[in-house]
Amino acid sequence: MKLIVGLGNPTKKYQNTRHNIGFMAIDFYAKENGITDFKEKFNGLYATSVIENEKVILFKPGLFMNLSGEAILEIMNYFDIKLNDLLVIYDDMDLPFASLRLRLKGNAGGHNGMKNILLHLHSNEFSRIRIGIDRPKDDNNIDYVLSTFSKQELETLTETFKKVNDSINDFIKNDFTKAMNLYNTKVERTNE
Repeated sequence: MKLIVGLGNPTKKYQNTRHNIGFMAIDFYAKENGITDFKEKFNGLYATSVIENEKVILFKPGLFMNLSGEAILEIMNYFDIKLNDLLVIYDDMDLPFASLRLRLKGNAGGHNGMKNILLHLHSNEFSRIRIGIDRPKDDNNIDYVLSTFSKQELETLTETFKKVNDSINDFIKNDFTKAMNLYNTKVERTNE
């Protein structure tokens, strides 16, 4: 069983904001795979399906970003999900807009949602897909991550989400390395 988690903030207020790109990726994947039956439980929204002959859970934590780890731990415990069956998708200001960086493990890199997940799971040994949202021109990071995407940016993200879908499918097939080789951004501004 695989658990695919997208990070974001609940409520319509944060819909289509940069910090919610993980939720957007989950929604895109669900739509492409005809998954519509999301239920409210585990402090979030989840849906189950069978993809590539594997049971898959899509999950959007309903707690605010900085508390994501609590909800993820709850659903992992309930379904007895192992760390190597967890994939987390989230935004990254240190990557160019709409680019991807896939990893089998790693640190939080300053992302508060990831910090909380690492705290609750007591491990960094799980796969992740970081989607670039670029940095703001000024230093106002909070306003920037909570700002909405333009129509043009949303169109660009469609292509990125298609790559994320392929990466999720490779993860489900236990071939995440293939996606890493295909989609990892060559130039990155952070040290990991």
